[in-house]
Amino acid sequence: MLQAAKGFRLKRSKLYRYASDAVDHGKQYAFRDRKVKKRTFRMLWQARINAATRASGLTYSRFIEGLKAAKCTLDRKVLADIAAQDAAAFGELVKLAQTALKAKPAATLAKA
Repeated sequence: MLQAAKGFRLKRSKLYRYASDAVDHGKQYAFRDRKVKKRTFRMLWQARINAATRASGLTYSRFIEGLKAAKCTLDRKVLADIAAQDAAAFGELVKLAQTALKAKPAATLAKA
């Protein structure tokens, strides 16, 4: 337990009782924050995609809907990276989503 508390300050690294409490508390935070990390990164990716799609004249939800209609399987992590790094490629994805959205109502009317 003291080995795990190495680097902690004051009593928390020297005395077993305080080190045990500190390590247990740290493990609770680590467990919780592994899940929070995934949540915050997904929010970051969504914000980046939303900013890039709004600059192209489309909303985030319509963009994602268009990509699903076009059967594009890129995830949000990759989409956010493309939006940040390569504006031309992201513009092509926006065009793909827009064309799929235009074709979508015709496909739903044909089924009915």
